[in-house]
Amino acid sequence: MDQYEVVRQVGQGAFGRALLVKQRQRHAQLYVIKEINLRQLSSRDKDASRKEVTLLSKMKHPNIVAFYKSFYGQLNNFYILMEYCDAGDLMKRIRMQRGKPFTEQQIVDWFVQICLGLKHIHDRKVLHRDIKAQNIFLTQGGLKVKLGDFGIARILNRCVCVDIWSLGCVLYELCTLRHPFEGSNLKQLVLRICRGRYSPVSQRYSSELHLLLHLLFKVSPRDRPSANSLLKRPLLQQQISKHLDTQRWRIGPVEPLQEPDHDQHSAAAVEPYRL
Repeated sequence: MDQYEVVRQVGQGAFGRALLVKQRQRHAQLYVIKEINLRQLSSRDKDASRKEVTLLSKMKHPNIVAFYKSFYGQLNNFYILMEYCDAGDLMKRIRMQRGKPFTEQQIVDWFVQICLGLKHIHDRKVLHRDIKAQNIFLTQGGLKVKLGDFGIARILNRCVCVDIWSLGCVLYELCTLRHPFEGSNLKQLVLRICRGRYSPVSQRYSSELHLLLHLLFKVSPRDRPSANSLLKRPLLQQQISKHLDTQRWRIGPVEPLQEPDHDQHSAAAVEPYRL
């Protein structure tokens, strides 16, 4: 950490914090460092931190927060150096509206970028498991959207529909500025979620946007669309070329990642954990 100067703390979690830092040189670039206190972690949680780094190092996409490196510091702290998103998270942006609705153009512009990032993850058989407005970040004054926080992501071969349902929650929040499922008690909340019951969004938005929400909130996971099929819908197709160079970032299927083998790591995967 000696080569970085802490500007301020930007987040706090159960086992660590997120720090805005810059290198100790003039006009240095800003980064975010995730500081994890390993002394408070169980063996399982330490393993999860290693997996997070392994996954982050593989996720190179314009709509995913960039990972640069990881290293150990003093007091048995573990650090992950990541891209700084200068416009904060999507939840902060939603609150800034103070009840004023977003335009459909703005919603679709952000939503297609979220889908592009999610497709990149799902193509590699990775389930994010924590898609929410607080884990979606904005850069360049809010123009660029990036998925972040892979702390509980997992590699698997099962359905990734839980991410799609969460994606629906984010889209609903963009349309209404509030959560889709609310109840006066836990039982009522669970029933509404299980039955897929939510208040309809405003008629100011197009029928296609209403249909997207309906599809994302399908009660049966197998009936929900994939990120890939979402991107083929006309409403989103119009925006893809604006955000993605398809010559560089292909839309077709890719080889999935393999679950890290902790007995036989590649040199690149092992390097961040050496003392």
